[in-house]
Amino acid sequence: MASWEELVRSGRPIVADGAMGTMLMANGLEFGDPPELWNLEHPEIIRRVQRGYLEAGAQVLLTNTFGGNRLRLELHGRQDRVDQLNRTAAVLASVEAHAADHPVVVAGDLGPTGQLMEAIGGTLTPALAREVFAEQARALAAGGADVMWVETMSDVDEAVAAILGAKEAAPGLPVIATMSFDTRGRTMMGVTPERAAAALLEAGAIAIGGNCGNGPEELVPVIEKMRAAFPDAVLVAKGNVGMPQLVGMAVEYETTPETMAEFARHFRDAGANVIGACCGSTPPHLRAMAEALA
Repeated sequence: MASWEELVRSGRPIVADGAMGTMLMANGLEFGDPPELWNLEHPEIIRRVQRGYLEAGAQVLLTNTFGGNRLRLELHGRQDRVDQLNRTAAVLASVEAHAADHPVVVAGDLGPTGQLMEAIGGTLTPALAREVFAEQARALAAGGADVMWVETMSDVDEAVAAILGAKEAAPGLPVIATMSFDTRGRTMMGVTPERAAAALLEAGAIAIGGNCGNGPEELVPVIEKMRAAFPDAVLVAKGNVGMPQLVGMAVEYETTPETMAEFARHFRDAGANVIGACCGSTPPHLRAMAEALA
């Protein structure tokens, strides 16, 4: 095991993992079903996916808890299992991280609530959002997460609430935060990379960046803009491997491992310190990226 600080101090690019949902769907997860339930129902599959990313070179392993907050689980009638699902997910990831042949940090994954914030016409208040994320982060920390990883945010207020909630629940753990810049260089809510970087850093994130989106090419200018605005920040690039295509009854992504390896170098050259992959990626994608960065 390693600490986040040790990975950053190494000065080398840090390799984060790839997609979990993509891999679970390949293993039989039905569209619309909560992946978090598989932490209890199919822990061997969760561990096998995570082991595949570690063997491919991942140094940061995210827990299978992207939709593990109370409001997302409420859609499936599982809001009373926040602690159990998140704690178990952190334990599963920690077991694989401890067994890896290289230093690994376990990141507790905090995804969006799926609700609109009050400031833009929704019903989710900053106080409630912070409480919801704190509840999830508390369980992840209890299960052994080394850092908290806020990701795929579109609304900067929700991202800030997640950071603050995570820091409140686990004050000793670093918080990383990324947003999805999938609308002409901005998030769906119109947030620019520069504005996002400023808000996330001010809220207390120790690393910031972009993830998900429409493909790796749109993430390069995001990282460039964040680096120009904050020369000393630790930046994260974790993009999708393109847009999904329906081929027969299967969903496929056209970006190859070789192309993702090229983008891994582009991310690094743009200023990213932490580089991984998001939707559509597999261990072969990540292995190619890790080898390119090495």
